[in-house]
Amino acid sequence: MGDGFPIDIILFAMVAAFIVLRLRSVLGRRTGHERQRPDRFSTERQPQDKSGKKPGPEKGADKVVHLPDRRTETVVEAEPETPLVASLNAIKAADPRFDPDEFVDGARTAFEYIVEAFAEGNTDKLRPLLSDEVYDKFASAIDTRKQAGETLETTIIGIKGTDILEASMEDGTAGVSVKFDTEQINVTLNEAGDVVDGDADHITRVVDIWTFGRDTRSRDPNWQLVRTETPQ
Repeated sequence: MGDGFPIDIILFAMVAAFIVLRLRSVLGRRTGHERQRPDRFSTERQPQDKSGKKPGPEKGADKVVHLPDRRTETVVEAEPETPLVASLNAIKAADPRFDPDEFVDGARTAFEYIVEAFAEGNTDKLRPLLSDEVYDKFASAIDTRKQAGETLETTIIGIKGTDILEASMEDGTAGVSVKFDTEQINVTLNEAGDVVDGDADHITRVVDIWTFGRDTRSRDPNWQLVRTETPQ
């Protein structure tokens, strides 16, 4: 071969480089930010290269019948942001700790705790969880019950659903309305222990809508029950 560079090494290098380029053209580079391969039946736009053109056809594409470009008719636009989502995002912007899923979990716990405390007539438990207006209503109902010599026994059999219905953000105050779909047993007893209202053997479906509020400017992370209602 003489003193020149071996021709077989040059050929081997050229073949290796060709194989690497072919593999890269088929597999692509892995950068950690890959998107899923588009569904061939999808109506979304195909990705474009840096030149702004669609990727060229692969081998054998000369047998494909090309249809007119209808991209303007098949573009899938993102759904507009709903008022509820916009309000929840506004709350999160004011309070980065806010998370709708965690809020719903906390609302369920608060619901059970408040219902239990109301049945017990325990205003001390209720006071920190209720706004002044709601507390006055609850306390008044408890006083009326006690004056009549009656007691309330409430058992929550289960919570079938907990859904956020509305949300608001105004002047730094956040509000979230939650619908509770529950199964309960409610029985009111007189001083003698006789049932005056309800049925201990009957499970009743109870639907409540509770609105919780919080001043996002406050360091206190706790929410309070600010309104209760029963859907018609």
